[in-house]
Amino acid sequence: MPPDSITLSGLKIASCIGVPDEERAHPQSLEVSLSLIPQHGLHGLGDHIENTVDYATVARQIQELAVARQRRLIESLAEEIADLLLSTHPLQAVTVEVRKFILPHCGHVAVRLSKERAP
Repeated sequence: MPPDSITLSGLKIASCIGVPDEERAHPQSLEVSLSLIPQHGLHGLGDHIENTVDYATVARQIQELAVARQRRLIESLAEEIADLLLSTHPLQAVTVEVRKFILPHCGHVAVRLSKERAP
């Protein structure tokens, strides 16, 4: 049986990101999707937000991280998001997908990264 999870799909963020300098000159629209695996699952939460992962907080943290500094690679942003979420929420694992809409004649480019909490 797969583990319990929380999914955020298509979170819209802006970031100054890209390899060429001119690409980083202005914020670009990106989308982030997440699969969050809580450490203790989703059973017995007692209908209390403090017993689970507050996805509104997760969304805010990602948006703040995205604008905090320039990056060259969406791979770097994906890894920073995973590290941030694992360090600030009771998660066993996280999968992060970052989509960038930069290539002509292409819907998007994406990276997907999965990380687990260190034992």
